[in-house]
Amino acid sequence: MPSLKTPPDEPAAATGIFRHLHTSRTAFGQAFTGRQVVFGLLLVFCLTPWASPPVALALGLLLAQVLGNPFATQTKRATTKLLQYSVIGLGFGMNAHAAAQAGREGLLFTVASIFGTFVLGYFAGRWLGLGRHLTHLISCGTAICGGSAIAAVGPVLRAPDEEMSVALGTVFVLNAIALFAFPPIGHALALTQQQFGLWCAIAIHDTSSVVGAAAAYGDQALQVVTTVKLARALWIIPVALATALLFKQPGVKIKIPYFILGFVAAMLLNTFVPAARPLGPVLVQLAKIGLTVTLFFIGAGLSARVVRAVGARPFVLGALLWAVVSTASLWVILHAG
Repeated sequence: MPSLKTPPDEPAAATGIFRHLHTSRTAFGQAFTGRQVVFGLLLVFCLTPWASPPVALALGLLLAQVLGNPFATQTKRATTKLLQYSVIGLGFGMNAHAAAQAGREGLLFTVASIFGTFVLGYFAGRWLGLGRHLTHLISCGTAICGGSAIAAVGPVLRAPDEEMSVALGTVFVLNAIALFAFPPIGHALALTQQQFGLWCAIAIHDTSSVVGAAAAYGDQALQVVTTVKLARALWIIPVALATALLFKQPGVKIKIPYFILGFVAAMLLNTFVPAARPLGPVLVQLAKIGLTVTLFFIGAGLSARVVRAVGARPFVLGALLWAVVSTASLWVILHAG
């Protein structure tokens, strides 16, 4: 009988868990490793009503640090699509009139924060001695919508994989912090649902963490944040075009976030087609479950190796931009009107 060994990329502390779980088998006789069994159990839990976006992210992070993600390739591939479908599903719980009002109120904040982030990022990146491409990627992720913006702008820059990984790792770590930190801060400051939703849409990078934090705060905050954040995501297109011009990269392809059109279509159906409304609560609930699973996948991808690969200076840049955007936007929101 072959000996049971901990796979090389798994921490030695997990050996006992593996020895206990490695013998698990299906009815068909197929053996699963211990971390695959744990991953499956946690994934099932994320489908239950007891899971929430912050809990799912925490479970994913715990799995990544203790055992590692046994399906890293598959979850990375599934995360983007699952998030997009979840956002479309949330559209079936939105009213177009209320969304238009929220979008108008967030427009000025969006423009000012995007422009200010790029200016601050340029000078802070030079001060830290970072390359122009890496500085621009982290600034894009902070200014617009995290990983989606980096994934769209990176090919325009023809950025190497190492810079893409560092930029993505930076915003993903800060996303995880924001998801846990923002709801308690909002409650401590007695922010209204409208205020909190607007703050999250401006100050948190990725759509997944933005929606997750707002969902933990309340349904109205979720509606505000989804509308404002997706309107903000449309800025990927002009920013990518400007990037191609500034960095002299002609003839590159620009990724357009078409899923936003699906969100708008779902919102219009819910608002103007009465026959579609009975399906709304079911689709919204499925979308929230999809978002919870998405955050579990994201957390499972944030291993200690990913965090270490970010390095000090890129993380300082990302944290500095995030801190300035968060505090400045919060101050404006609290003193507006």
